[in-house]
Amino acid sequence: MIRNYIKTAWRNLLRNKSYAAINVVGLAVGIAACLLIFLIIQFETSFDNFHSKKDHIYRVNTVFVGPDGVHPTSGTALPMSEGLRIDFPQLKEVAAIFRNDGSHYSVSNGSGQPVKKFKEDDAYYAEPQFFSMFDFGWLAGDKKTALSEPKTVVLSEDEATRFFGNWRDAMGKIIRYENKTDLKVTGILKNPPANTDNPLKLVVSYATMRTKGSDFYGNLHDWVSTFGDNNIYVLLPDNMTADQFNKNLKVFVKKHKPADYVKDGLQLQPLADMHYNTDVNVYSGHPFSKQLIKVISLIGIFLLVIACVNFINLATAQAVNRSKEVGIRKVLGSNRNNLLIQFLSETLIITLFAVTLAVIIAEIALPMLNKLLEIQLNSGFLADPVLLLFLAGVIVIVTLLSGFYPALVLSGFNPITALKNRVASGKSSGVLLRRGLVVFQFCIAQFLVIGTLVIIFQMDYFNKKSLGFDKDAILTVPFPGDSLSKAKLNTLKDELLAQPGVKDVSYSFASPSDNNGWGTDFKYNNSPKVTDFNAQMKWADAEYFKLYNLQFVAGHPYTKGDTINGWVVNESLVHKLGVRDPKDAIGKYIKLWDDKKKYAPIVGVVKDFNISSLKNPIQPVLMSSWKDVYQKINIKIQPANVNQTLASIERLWTSTFPDGMYEYQFLDEKIANFYKSENQLSTLYKIFAGIGIFISCLGLYGLVSFMAVQRTKEVGIRKTLGASVASIVYLFSKEFTILIIIAFVISGSIGYYFMHRWLQDFTYRIPLSPGIFILAIAVSIAIAWLTVGYKAIKAALANPVKSLRSE
Repeated sequence: MIRNYIKTAWRNLLRNKSYAAINVVGLAVGIAACLLIFLIIQFETSFDNFHSKKDHIYRVNTVFVGPDGVHPTSGTALPMSEGLRIDFPQLKEVAAIFRNDGSHYSVSNGSGQPVKKFKEDDAYYAEPQFFSMFDFGWLAGDKKTALSEPKTVVLSEDEATRFFGNWRDAMGKIIRYENKTDLKVTGILKNPPANTDNPLKLVVSYATMRTKGSDFYGNLHDWVSTFGDNNIYVLLPDNMTADQFNKNLKVFVKKHKPADYVKDGLQLQPLADMHYNTDVNVYSGHPFSKQLIKVISLIGIFLLVIACVNFINLATAQAVNRSKEVGIRKVLGSNRNNLLIQFLSETLIITLFAVTLAVIIAEIALPMLNKLLEIQLNSGFLADPVLLLFLAGVIVIVTLLSGFYPALVLSGFNPITALKNRVASGKSSGVLLRRGLVVFQFCIAQFLVIGTLVIIFQMDYFNKKSLGFDKDAILTVPFPGDSLSKAKLNTLKDELLAQPGVKDVSYSFASPSDNNGWGTDFKYNNSPKVTDFNAQMKWADAEYFKLYNLQFVAGHPYTKGDTINGWVVNESLVHKLGVRDPKDAIGKYIKLWDDKKKYAPIVGVVKDFNISSLKNPIQPVLMSSWKDVYQKINIKIQPANVNQTLASIERLWTSTFPDGMYEYQFLDEKIANFYKSENQLSTLYKIFAGIGIFISCLGLYGLVSFMAVQRTKEVGIRKTLGASVASIVYLFSKEFTILIIIAFVISGSIGYYFMHRWLQDFTYRIPLSPGIFILAIAVSIAIAWLTVGYKAIKAALANPVKSLRSE
């Protein structure tokens, strides 16, 4: 019996190839999109799940409390891990890890000359306890002792191979850090999985940071300074909750921090929450909020549903053509259950074809998706039992969702009425239902279009908005931080300025807009108390203001010098201090860290400029010269002969720092990277919107095709009575245009609500103007007309004699 159902269903589908093809393609595209979204969600929800102690691991976050609210950060003070071990012996483990991204390493030959140079962004300092807490695999070395001594390092398998050609040859070898510290390889890690927020490739012992002469030696007993890259993890015992330990941390803060800073607290963050909390940094730089997971999950469900809606629309529209078949089957003894099974069998065959095609589409699209989102989804996903279960569920759900109602309609025909061909087209086809489903389809598609347009316009606004400084034709080049290298900076500047393509050169800690932040409080106008807010430090030489065209509203730049001789502040800092007129701030003194060497007058006030992403408000800025902390050369070049200028800059840099590693980045490219995640999502939403429109229009094309067949004689009569081609096309297009407008009224309201909420996350944002919504409805109607137009024009141009002769 089942074999007969399948055979009959197969013959019916072959008889209606266009109907089957439209359904298979529509379902396949919807299922493929849903499958890829499922893979993304499966990947994003798996981060750090491979650690056996994950349910008891917490990160210690610092919570800053200021007049503008509460600001959590993953950074902590350097002595905190030792302090926690001493004060809380009941903790199973305490481990510190410090990200050291952008660091340079080299491998030398026998005479000490570097033969290979590497830059590593996934480099860290870590305490040995970190590897007792987390389950990263080891290929060589002892995880308990490998990082117990200063100047030791462990490498991942790929990293060791990159350094030494074969990871097995790496043990005991020496690599040189920043051309000043030799590190001995004492362990080899298995390559970390892609789904971790600690993507370890190179890990130096934390004890190296504690050695005299290191860059961090002066902060080892500093409980006030917070390093954003210094993360501390604790492993709680089974009988202790996070809330209980948070209470203990309040006492811990009061014990170790000065009275002026006890308002800032510490708070535990579960390991399971780290990847989804976009307010606090993760080392992978790849947080993925739970809200975003919900959004793309809904998009995946909606795309699948509108594909199923296509099936229902087309099946009910075709019902009239199959009325006689149903009548004959019922006369020959088939009951309603037999017919239900028959029509569900057809749906199952279509769904199986669609799922097969969807898997092929997903396999083809997966590399492009990995490149777009910079993730590593496995191409062999069919070996995953969870995914196979998901596909089985999709087959069942799609078959029932798509096939049950059409099967119910078809199997419910009265046999006598059906055989007399008196089944009413409007009634049997479920006109009201079809109209409702078309509205539902275009509601979803138009909502995606509106969301995509808002994101596109917002990104365009980011790209075009003035940041308060020049960013074009400026490149930044890091240089070695040792004292010998810094002694060469003045000579290098003179040589660079002598190059014909170079306009200006400046040295600084960071560029005006940078992700390398340094915030601090300070004392103003000889006040005994520090400010209740932080200013962002922009250490730079006096030429910095000219190079970036920073505009002064009062005063002037500080004079040239290697140490602090005056301060330049921005308007926001002046306003934070309660000073109305910037001129009144000139001559007032600022003091940092109770250090007499950091005590100088304000000599200038510059207009506000954005120091980070436009998602954030402008912050107070404090600027002065301090050569010891400079890290980058800022070079403004002429737009002509760029390649020649870049080559001469590289030649001069390499001759000045022969042991260093040359790299540069244009500032506008760096700023564009601030919005990388938004641009990725923008592209993803464009794809989703395109899929939604495609599936909806595919169903629209199928409906118009069946409508053209059903109304052949009507069109013939109208043409005989003098109807024009335009009026016939209007006849076919009118109903769908009205339905699309109705869908827009619904989707426009929903789109406005959700996109307004999304825009609230940005300090600088576009208004939700009517133009966005007019463009969305115009795009939808234009695409629908193009879809309907071909079939409508073909029907309108048909010879009325042939249309009427078929009677």
